[in-house]
Amino acid sequence: MRITLFGTRGSIAAPGPETNRYGGNTSAVEVLGKDGTVLVLDAGTGIRRLGAQVLPCTTRIDILLTHLHMDHIQGLGFFDPLYDPKIDVHIWGPASSVLTLEARLSRYLSPPLFPVHLRDLSRVVCHEVPRPPFHVGPFRISTSLVCHPGPTVGYRIEAEEGVATYLSDHEPALGLKNGQWPAAEWISGYDLAMNADLLIHDAQFTDDEYQRCVGWGHSTYRHAFEFARQVGAKQIVPFHHDPSHDDEMLDRLLDGAVKTFKSICAAAGREGTAFDVGG
Repeated sequence: MRITLFGTRGSIAAPGPETNRYGGNTSAVEVLGKDGTVLVLDAGTGIRRLGAQVLPCTTRIDILLTHLHMDHIQGLGFFDPLYDPKIDVHIWGPASSVLTLEARLSRYLSPPLFPVHLRDLSRVVCHEVPRPPFHVGPFRISTSLVCHPGPTVGYRIEAEEGVATYLSDHEPALGLKNGQWPAAEWISGYDLAMNADLLIHDAQFTDDEYQRCVGWGHSTYRHAFEFARQVGAKQIVPFHHDPSHDDEMLDRLLDGAVKTFKSICAAAGREGTAFDVGG
């Protein structure tokens, strides 16, 4: 499978000359199967450009939403395939304790926030997660609630050639005692990320910033790399960059983490970067 980053920023889009290399769009990732199956992870502002590049032969797209914070759904209404009569769009995401996924999404896709009603998009189908593993084309997809104000889910995508895990908003280190990680079964997201070939993981804060933001549902670079080591991930891509972190700062944070965690393979989470899992 080929995985391409179309949006890597967290919280709010941050375009500008200082974010050109890592990108200013919020979360959106394409997963492309060998047979042409298209998955889209989250629907931040990066999904607009992703939608403009969908191949003409595509007849189905599955959008996997981790949660419904605005930075993860703001681009949904600008995703061209929603309005293409030849494409079925399946949206997967969490309901709340009182509202279905469709009802929650309709709060955004309706006036006054948006001119088009979700109910008028006849080829859109909503499915709620978490649920038992399900298949889309060649992909086996597992879901689980993870540690982020939400509800929020993470995704494990398995194909014949390998495994990718997507934990864009995740705070597995919440509540650590004396900085010690608990037994594996108590770590949020562990089962989703275990032995993944590629782990796309939240790395929003510095260690100093985290002290002011404990419980907000995000990780530091150090926590993200420690989590990758705990789960045995083969490669980590730090993701969901803070909007105030410019390219130079993100370079420094990545370099520092790589030097500290020498045994962990890492790649920068930059817009436009593609990864071939098992290729």
